[in-house]
Amino acid sequence: MERTMYPLDPKEMPTAWYNILPDLPQPLPPERHPVTKEPCPLDMPLPPPLFPDAINKQEFSKERYIEIPEEVQSIYRLWRPTPLYRAHRLEKALSTPAKIFYKYEGVSPAGSHKPNTAVAQAYYAKKEGFKRLATETGAGQWGSALAMGAMFFGLELKVYMVRVSYNQKPYRRMLMETWGAQCVPSPSPDTEVGRRILKENPDSTGSLGIAISEAIEDAFAHDDTKYSIGSVTNHVLLHQTIVGEECRKQMEMADAYPDIIVGCIGGGSNFAGQFLPWIRDKISGAKPDLRVICAEPQACPSLTKGPYTWDYGDEAGLAPILKMYTLGHTFVPPPVHAGGLRYHGMAPIICHLYKLGLVEARAEHQLATFKAGVTFARTEGIISAPEPNHAIKVVIDEALACKESGEAKTILLAHSGHGHFDLAAYDEYLSGRLKDYEYPEEKVKEALASLPQIT
Repeated sequence: MERTMYPLDPKEMPTAWYNILPDLPQPLPPERHPVTKEPCPLDMPLPPPLFPDAINKQEFSKERYIEIPEEVQSIYRLWRPTPLYRAHRLEKALSTPAKIFYKYEGVSPAGSHKPNTAVAQAYYAKKEGFKRLATETGAGQWGSALAMGAMFFGLELKVYMVRVSYNQKPYRRMLMETWGAQCVPSPSPDTEVGRRILKENPDSTGSLGIAISEAIEDAFAHDDTKYSIGSVTNHVLLHQTIVGEECRKQMEMADAYPDIIVGCIGGGSNFAGQFLPWIRDKISGAKPDLRVICAEPQACPSLTKGPYTWDYGDEAGLAPILKMYTLGHTFVPPPVHAGGLRYHGMAPIICHLYKLGLVEARAEHQLATFKAGVTFARTEGIISAPEPNHAIKVVIDEALACKESGEAKTILLAHSGHGHFDLAAYDEYLSGRLKDYEYPEEKVKEALASLPQIT
């Protein structure tokens, strides 16, 4: 049986983002100022002003729905609504009674979910008169998406790309440059933060925490520049909820409701964008048995191994202090190919929901995730990025559990993007050269010793 697609008419594309903050059973701990360490009121922009005013307001908004500007909607329509598929071939290969659906964000021009927030952030910066953006990127999905968004609104962009991914994934750099952005490996000689780290360790492979520090320093150094971020913060998760809002309509078309929702997490924006519009049903009591499973790498397992505490969002302590599960802001994770999952912390909203027991988390090894990705490619035809391979591994495990129990559960996969620029990683796997990285416990202990002291 061929896979079934549930197409949504472009006229039915959601026109508002869903904000979960008003529906949380307990309020989110407030962000803290990186210097004073004092809580920032939820109704005020966080100093220093990293983002445009409209973004600051969205970060703390109590509105349940926030209208998507027409200028943003018009660009969204280049690829949205994205398809929902029923994975009949995968189900057959696994001999499972489970029904497997996946919402596929790889059809965007950048190949991932990232443009959903990139276009919005570029729009607000342009509307408020800024000329330039500075950002970081791990695997390059965010950097390429923001390069596209900046191009649409005539903005300059400088991207600090984690060095290991800069070397592993040159084609994403080429995407950024084709769309007009400047991309440099991080740590770089272009900032004080980068120069300090290169002096301490000239062979540093970099981390998202370091790259974030460089981008923030860059933004502070230019009056015409704002910082832009691709994950973690409330407003980014907000923009991604168009994915889940669309998916709810498509699942209605399929006459189905998920028992289990699975996605990968690095900073958390992709998966949160899918599950937040669903988890409100669990919070309200309408669907108390809904399971939400977050998949992360064993080499950087913030939810499953990190403490829930206050930590900086970046290596240099320039970003806000957040309450999150963290491995320490100075932690440099092993160079796994899932570059988008190598952040030291996690989105505060996801951490809050995990602390409340509303979502689950699992950590997966690199080899097992590529095995799952190959299975998905050889059944559904889609070559997935290393990041969603983690979620595919969990989906397969859950489908096989249904086979054991005989339960015909409905499983929904949040599929964040294709792996066309990650074929070197697949080559390593298929040739037997790919290896697993163990959880670097000693390095994490060292990094956790640098947590900010907050009472």
